[in-house]
Amino acid sequence: MEETRKIEEKVFSFIERHHLLNPGERVVAGVSGGADSVCLLFVLVRWAREYGLTIHVVHVNHGIRAEAGEDAAYVEGLCKKLGVSFTLVERDVRGEAAREKRSEEEMGRLVRYEAFRQAARQFGASKIAVAHNMDDQAETVLFHLFRGSGMTGLGGVRPRRDDIVRPLLCLKRQEVEDYLKQKGIGYRKDLTNDGDDYARNRIRHHILPYAEGQVCHGAASHISQAAQMLQEAEDYLCGQAEEAAARTASAWDCGWRVSVPGFLSLHPVIGKRMILTLLQKVSVTGRDLAASHVEAVAALFGRQGNASLSLPGQVRARKEYGWVFLERASLDAPEEGGKRGGQGEGVLPISISLEGLDGEEKLVALPGGAALGLRAFPYKKSEIIPKNQYTKWFDCDKINKILVIRRRQSGDFLSIRGGNGIVRKSLKQYFIDEKVPRDRRDEVFVLAEEGHVLWAVGYRIGEYYKVSDETRRILQVRFQQDP
Repeated sequence: MEETRKIEEKVFSFIERHHLLNPGERVVAGVSGGADSVCLLFVLVRWAREYGLTIHVVHVNHGIRAEAGEDAAYVEGLCKKLGVSFTLVERDVRGEAAREKRSEEEMGRLVRYEAFRQAARQFGASKIAVAHNMDDQAETVLFHLFRGSGMTGLGGVRPRRDDIVRPLLCLKRQEVEDYLKQKGIGYRKDLTNDGDDYARNRIRHHILPYAEGQVCHGAASHISQAAQMLQEAEDYLCGQAEEAAARTASAWDCGWRVSVPGFLSLHPVIGKRMILTLLQKVSVTGRDLAASHVEAVAALFGRQGNASLSLPGQVRARKEYGWVFLERASLDAPEEGGKRGGQGEGVLPISISLEGLDGEEKLVALPGGAALGLRAFPYKKSEIIPKNQYTKWFDCDKINKILVIRRRQSGDFLSIRGGNGIVRKSLKQYFIDEKVPRDRRDEVFVLAEEGHVLWAVGYRIGEYYKVSDETRRILQVRFQQDP
């Protein structure tokens, strides 16, 4: 019993060090009936007695193995003995995997976590505990290493990721089995884990045992320690990458644009980590982005002339006019006539009357889920004109006709300040001078009074309509991408 007590204390220390659980919390535990999850259940029950934890067990029957019903019955029986509430979820993982064109392994994982989170909502739990151990961590790191992963993948799984906690990451698989044996606790064995059908199983059965026996005893724990150090380094790099993005990148329509000189001034490690961060934000899935994709994007910054490439997650990277754009490729499909437009292009142009704009802001829906907010109010000269790129003030009394929000059209012009006062400049020439990529010009929203442009949204406003000392009423116009 002394050995089991030591193992429990080892887990408790790990929980406290990584702030995985708090006294009085409600926790959902995923219990398959295998050795790891049964060990997790008993350790959590012990923790619950000392710290007031409330546990709810979820068992997912994937509908694949003939003995799966016996596994469920075994887990339910354990829960009754321990006085823990229990939920059984039954799903046809094989059928769902075929319908969604995923592997059974991936579909099973998705189904399990969906069931865990649904139970957590119903049970009012703030955490979901799963039973990965140190050997699982080593297998994950090696699997990612062989596939060509970057630092994020080489860090393996974390003790805590959002609401998921892994209290057994400090235990080797042998310690788990020894714990159960010494306490006389049985468990179910999944025979599919004995085969070599999955890459992880081949690492488990052949590579790690060889490393332990022929390279270095304790290889799994050494790999796990290295993963923890990489996680710490990754956290630091994430912070540095966010700071770098604030200096060199800016939001751009359906993605981000990164200054080429700004990127080239960064240390390569920081620059590449920033690229990965931005790609994950743009990607539809946020997954399947490997180190090779980051390297390919980084190479764009050093290329002469314009270039582009396609990436997983419906992402496209392209270099134009001293910028590299990271954007959703799905929004770039050409329409009839060769021009591109956002969803709902046919609703433009939209006419906007200035009547009734005093008081609360009026929202005008735009294509692609964007909106324009307009509000008029008296101007107090003590007020500071906003410098926000997407909120602009105009002299309301200089607007004589109905405004229109639309895309650019022939004859559009901006009023700018020149050597002889305010002069006209065609919107086309302005875009050329500002090096706005040709295929982006047709996507810019234009707020205009007939052909006179008040604001090319995201760019400059017309000089004629600016607020001055004679201004009495302000027209505030605010662009938002997600109203």
